[in-house]
Amino acid sequence: MINRIREIRKAKSLTLADLAEACDPPTTAQTIGRLETGMRNLSINWMDRIGTALGVDPEVLVRSDDQPRAQIIAELGLSDPEALATPREAILPTEMAAQGDHGTMLVLEITASVGEYRPGDMLWLQQMQPDDAAMAMNRDCLIPRPGGRFTFGRLIDRKGTLVGVLPLQAGNKQQVIDNPPWVAVATMLVRPL
Repeated sequence: MINRIREIRKAKSLTLADLAEACDPPTTAQTIGRLETGMRNLSINWMDRIGTALGVDPEVLVRSDDQPRAQIIAELGLSDPEALATPREAILPTEMAAQGDHGTMLVLEITASVGEYRPGDMLWLQQMQPDDAAMAMNRDCLIPRPGGRFTFGRLIDRKGTLVGVLPLQAGNKQQVIDNPPWVAVATMLVRPL
């Protein structure tokens, strides 16, 4: 089992001292550091305290090496999604984790207002085979293009190996992608308040 405290703490932009102070009762940054690195045993009591301080289900703090991990693979700004040089692991929201297996999940991080999306939004997408794209018709989808690029928008057409996507950015024309390796349909939006 791998301890994910550091990863989740950094994803929430907290320092060791911030997390230590948020624990009930408060602890020291040194103790949190030792728990993160495995120098100190992560007991169920510590998992509960740290999970509450981070606002996540305590079970999210540990995971098996062979458990599939959702990845933030691209950022959506005012133009087409930009692939990240190095995908980052996304933290599966507690409600979604409780629902069980979701297949391969991808995350699109929103960096500018586009359509209904706002900066800071995390759009969770379920990856599927192109043959199943009919189930994603009229839904927002992320589709890979040659050269490590992506198209994001409303899936509006599918004929044979071709899929048609209408980008959300105003003034853009339909894009047609031939034989994409996969289609990822938006299933959940996580918006910070």
